Amino acid sequence: MELMAVAKQLVERVRDGDGTRLLDEIYDEDARSIEAWSPEGQDRETRGLDALRGKHAWWDEHMETHAMEVEGPFPHGRDKFALIYQVDATDRSNDQRFQMREVAVYTVADGKITREEFFYDRPG
Repeated sequence: MELMAVAKQLVERVRDGDGTRLLDEIYDEDARSIEAWSPEGQDRETRGLDALRGKHAWWDEHMETHAMEVEGPFPHGRDKFALIYQVDATDRSNDQRFQMREVAVYTVADGKITREEFFYDRPG
């Protein structure tokens, strides 16, 4: 699958609120996800499709997403694209509502996302 086809499919599914199911369709089995920071004792990097499913499940369990907007894609060469996310959510552990804006850079090989990196200010 061509870079922009993967990018547009991701954007479409995020806008439809169906990003988790997309993991099986356009993510590589060995895909890596790297966050800008991690809570103490946790790793910033998630490796493998099963771990990515777990990461999405964690978010769904711990955060109530009120709105998620996505801007892009912004291609970079033949193997990367970026998206800008605007998230409005509530942390269920403390009932604190927050808004965040982040940039995500995706690397694609053989029609699959192999790496995603998120850039944002550390919460708190």
